Amino acid sequence: MEHKLKILYLAAEVVPFAKTGGLADVAGSLPKAIKALGHDIRVAMPRYGRVSIEKFGLQLVLENLQIPMDEEKELVKIFQGTLGKDVPVYFIDNDRYFNRESIYMYPDDAERFILFSRAALEMLKPLNFKPDIIHCNDWHTALIPNWLRTIYRDDPFYSEIATVYTIHNLAYQGIFGYRVLEIAGLDEYGFLYHPDMADLNNVVDFMARGIYFADVISTVSPRYAQEILTPEYGERLDPLLRDRRDRLFGILNGIDYETFNPATDPYIAVNYDASSLDKRVQNKLALQEEASLPKNPDIPLIGMISRLTDQKGLDILVEILDHLFDNFEVQFVLLGTGEQHYHDVLRGIAKRYPRNMGLFLTFNAPLAQRIYAGADMFLMPSRFEPCGLGQMIAMRYGSVPIVRATGGLADTVKDYNPLTGEGTGFVFERYDRWALFGAIVRALERYKNPQEWRRIQLQGMRVDFSWEASARKYEDLYYKALASKKELKRLEDYGVGRKHP
Repeated sequence: MEHKLKILYLAAEVVPFAKTGGLADVAGSLPKAIKALGHDIRVAMPRYGRVSIEKFGLQLVLENLQIPMDEEKELVKIFQGTLGKDVPVYFIDNDRYFNRESIYMYPDDAERFILFSRAALEMLKPLNFKPDIIHCNDWHTALIPNWLRTIYRDDPFYSEIATVYTIHNLAYQGIFGYRVLEIAGLDEYGFLYHPDMADLNNVVDFMARGIYFADVISTVSPRYAQEILTPEYGERLDPLLRDRRDRLFGILNGIDYETFNPATDPYIAVNYDASSLDKRVQNKLALQEEASLPKNPDIPLIGMISRLTDQKGLDILVEILDHLFDNFEVQFVLLGTGEQHYHDVLRGIAKRYPRNMGLFLTFNAPLAQRIYAGADMFLMPSRFEPCGLGQMIAMRYGSVPIVRATGGLADTVKDYNPLTGEGTGFVFERYDRWALFGAIVRALERYKNPQEWRRIQLQGMRVDFSWEASARKYEDLYYKALASKKELKRLEDYGVGRKHP
């Protein structure tokens, strides 16, 4: 029996405290599942202005903690709260850097997340918590493996800590100038160097440093772990990732089965489960009414919840909608925000086809759950998708996904085969508007046969996407990180130690 671990889990956003994207959902769920396996896992995040001390019952546990920043010391406080029933959460508090309304998109974001990450390390001694593993997520916490291999390496408190670095989306790397090395106390080690990545030699790429120095690297689906090794998906870091492929693993995210449960969901018109799927039609009628569409249980209804960007496939989607509505009796409900160009184009289509399209250009979590519960099909035509949660939630609610075979979509949705009756959705390979159109038409054809459609729905609802299975894979990953720590290359192999010119 492996010994139980002490783990510090770091993320820039955590549900229910602060959220802008999928990272917050993972950070709000995975630690609870790890805790349920018996490990001592604790979470740390910044205390933004929106994180109320009163609302979340936070307790002050440290104050006047001095954090090195450039040549100065920045004072921080540490508050403690709780995630779920019993996962401690440490909030790094500093008015200057974090008492703001938003989470990101400030000109000093590099300094802000250097302070957060450095404080998360410095608080460990006074808290008397020495983790076996520090689990870092995305570029905001990517300097921690770098620090542990440099300025903290001779400190016996830190020298045995292994690191896991998880890439949620390689497109967001945190790229800054040389000045941030001085702020982080890493200037004496200079830039990183890689012979196949010339531009890396003149910038500070936080994510690249996480990949360089972590004991183990993971990403959020097995397919995405393979895709990012290629120039097409590697976002210029594929040479580095190929160097470290022996330490790169893909683990599929799970979904929160308490929040996303059609049997108990408080936001939908009628609760149901796999044994009472006939009730689901009431949710479809309610969604049609909310979207100002004709109420008709027989018209196939496609739902989509998405950021409105090219990555999510909006460029190929808007090219087929007119053709779809002109040739098929179908309804489409879309919820999301994004690039203004797509707001304008979609408004025009919704105006031309008011009986076919319901458009909500906003973010609304309860409405999202009503779309999962009411739509017959759920669309995710992404150009790339590291994991994706929408297709898993859709299947949980009996909505059949139509997806492109990329990243986590390829790992979670099995293309329906009418000859064998196997499959949970409709999958297309080529990133092309007509490939997308063909997948939708295939789904519409199968929808005409209610018994066959019910079988596809039930096959999707039976798949286990809970966090428990993912947590056990992360547990294995933590033990791999401890074992791998002993096999690290020398710092010189990464160009560390070369003075900045």
